[in-house]
Amino acid sequence: MKIIIVGAGRVGASLAESLVSEHNDITLIDPDPAVLADLQDRFDLRTIAGNGAIPRVLKQAGAEDADMLVAVTRNDETNLVACRMAALMFNVPRRIARVRSPEMLEQGNLHGDEGFNVDHVICPEQSVTDHIERLIEFPDALQVLDFADGKVTLVSVRAYAGGPLVSHPIEDIRKHLPKVDVRIVALFRENQPVAVEGYTTIQPGDEVFCLSATEHVRTVMAELRRMSKPVTKVMIAGGGNIGLRLAKSLEENYQVKVIDADRKRCEDLASQLGSRTLVLYGDATDEDLLAEENVQDVDTFIALTNDDENNIMSSLLAKRMGARRVIALIQRKVYAELVQGGQIDIALAPSNATLSELLKHIRRGDVVAVHRLRRGVAEAIETIAHGDSKSSKVVGRSIEKIDMPKGAVIGAIVRGDQVIMAHHDTVIEAEDHIITFVENRKLVPQVEKLFQVGVGFI
Repeated sequence: MKIIIVGAGRVGASLAESLVSEHNDITLIDPDPAVLADLQDRFDLRTIAGNGAIPRVLKQAGAEDADMLVAVTRNDETNLVACRMAALMFNVPRRIARVRSPEMLEQGNLHGDEGFNVDHVICPEQSVTDHIERLIEFPDALQVLDFADGKVTLVSVRAYAGGPLVSHPIEDIRKHLPKVDVRIVALFRENQPVAVEGYTTIQPGDEVFCLSATEHVRTVMAELRRMSKPVTKVMIAGGGNIGLRLAKSLEENYQVKVIDADRKRCEDLASQLGSRTLVLYGDATDEDLLAEENVQDVDTFIALTNDDENNIMSSLLAKRMGARRVIALIQRKVYAELVQGGQIDIALAPSNATLSELLKHIRRGDVVAVHRLRRGVAEAIETIAHGDSKSSKVVGRSIEKIDMPKGAVIGAIVRGDQVIMAHHDTVIEAEDHIITFVENRKLVPQVEKLFQVGVGFI
């Protein structure tokens, strides 16, 4: 697929890296030649220095025969104009724009000829906010991901010594939960994948990925974790776009405190948030401030400033002072990998949340959802099966007869309102939603080919 990416920031660079590894033809546009030179040295892609909203630059990038344009600069106007130019002047078939402004998103006139000809709009801040909300709802999980309109949930947990299933073989889960159908789709021990077989024993510290109907998630988690009390008190460090969105979404159900180091921003936050949210002017790395605000009683401390080092330090300080769980937003992947699972419970890389949103529009085949896992190494994909036994490699076949690549596993099938955990003799039918776990995203192209119908299918 020939794809033009406008914007070589963290989102654009991460997207380019991901798509190049899947053998797409990528052209990256950005005004900064130095950034482009660095990316061109690292990846097999083409770069154009310039403004992606200008037709001359788009033509130079090959827009006349491009399959897709993805505009992900930090400027909403540039992204929207780039999509409109791509549609009106070059007839690029698919156009995706990153839009950060709540006002623009609420206007609702971004699509079609009357707007900016955008096919899909993504909002990184909202993607990260949604992800954090799910982590607050399930305070023992490392990741919580929904599929099939919320009917199925994939949850990642750290196995805890003393959990009913910990130090037991996986097949014992049927004895523990005879009325709950659950599938353990992946197991990682010291960051290395472990084969998931009935006889595989779950060890304390293992990272376990469980797939089940959403209504059974807490029951399944209790097999691996000592369940914590529900979250009631949340402290947010950083009142930027994400901090404000998160506080707004939480304040009706939780006691929320927001700390920001900019006095004017604090005034803005106080005017936009309800009376249940307490806005504090100060530095979240100030030990005295955290002590005064009783950080030791906080269930979840979330660091969301624009500074990685401040997020790491404030999270470490809050944890040391007694906060039950700490989450830090960390832009640099290497930092996130260093601190995840230590004193910081969860290190969030916002580019991964944004990539998940983008990839579902870019993947080949009828892909409904894509979620990046384990800091971008693994993926979970929801795909719709089309065709029949002649035109499809999966429809009409049992799981055991599908030629899945090693490291990829079909975990669940959603058929209408029915959730079916995949077993060896489960037969896939047309229009089933198939949820597949891939332990290494390099396998994704092979999985995509399995779900593509033959050219004779109508």
